[in-house]
Amino acid sequence: MNDAIPTLLYIDDDDALGRLVDRALTRLGFHVVHAASGEVGLDRLRQGGIDVVALDQYMPGVDGLETLKQIMAIPDAPPVVFVTAAQDSSIAVTALKAGAADYLVKDVQGEFIPLLQVAVDGALRQAQIRKAHDDALAEVHASRDRYAALAAEREVLLREVNHRVGNSLQIIASLLHLQANSSTQEDVKAALTNAMGRVAAVAQVHRRLYTTHDLKSVLLNQYLDALLEDLRRSAEGERMSRLTLKAEPVEIDPDRAVAIGIMVNELVMNAVKYAYPDGAGPIHVDLHAEGEDLVLSIADDGVGVNAKIDPRSTGMGQRIVTAMASKLGASVERDPSHPGTRIVLRFLRKPAAKPACEAAS
Repeated sequence: MNDAIPTLLYIDDDDALGRLVDRALTRLGFHVVHAASGEVGLDRLRQGGIDVVALDQYMPGVDGLETLKQIMAIPDAPPVVFVTAAQDSSIAVTALKAGAADYLVKDVQGEFIPLLQVAVDGALRQAQIRKAHDDALAEVHASRDRYAALAAEREVLLREVNHRVGNSLQIIASLLHLQANSSTQEDVKAALTNAMGRVAAVAQVHRRLYTTHDLKSVLLNQYLDALLEDLRRSAEGERMSRLTLKAEPVEIDPDRAVAIGIMVNELVMNAVKYAYPDGAGPIHVDLHAEGEDLVLSIADDGVGVNAKIDPRSTGMGQRIVTAMASKLGASVERDPSHPGTRIVLRFLRKPAAKPACEAAS
């Protein structure tokens, strides 16, 4: 629409009335184009440059309602004010249902022209509002599509990062495994095996994130199952043939999954080293929910409190468990009623909210 001079197409077979409308609306700031029939009006409309249409009903050839129907079929058609000398309200209803913006009754003296100006101004305002609404809606849809595309791209990139990190960590774990197997010194072999387990625990989280649809959570039962399978294939694997897992399906965020995996690795390895001095025995890992808490236990049926501590031990495993428990907000307790050794970790399913002052700092 031309903001300075809107163009009105007046379609009416009455030439005299057309001239009256032309003179009157030109004085009121319109550029008026007169078409003496529906066919001529449609041809002119298809040329473009028309902002609003005033359309008579009774014309030879194509009447107003048929012309209105064809106008509405034109892409981005301008608004139409339907004009007729008939007092039949059914025509008005039909025209409005067909897409007319307004309807008024004309007279041959031109006294309806002030009403026509009001109707045309209203139709133009409605068209502007509708266009602004459509433009805003289109922008909302475009923004949503852009956001969805960016989110999808970000997810792909994050998934690829997790894939690469997981692969890199797995390579490091494999190298540690090879080095442990080739070492002739038992303390070096043990240190390398422990380091391999810790790296593998972190690598498993990244592999989980690469294969899952949700990058914000890890199924803890599946993660622990894969982690224990890694341990069975480790340098100490022959002593883990009876390593079992019983776990409920629980989702948890990746950072907490890493802490849990590292603690499980340390406690299982501790059981392997000290629970069965004369060989292998059962080691049980159990995960279940108790209200808002998750309870994770690592148990063996070994020598328990009578276990002899290796004098070469550095206590690194215990320090790691303590650090990870602190990160997780978990309590770590030994079950005194268990005949062997049973370590119980209890922590919230979801991390506790930080105080407002701490979150802001």
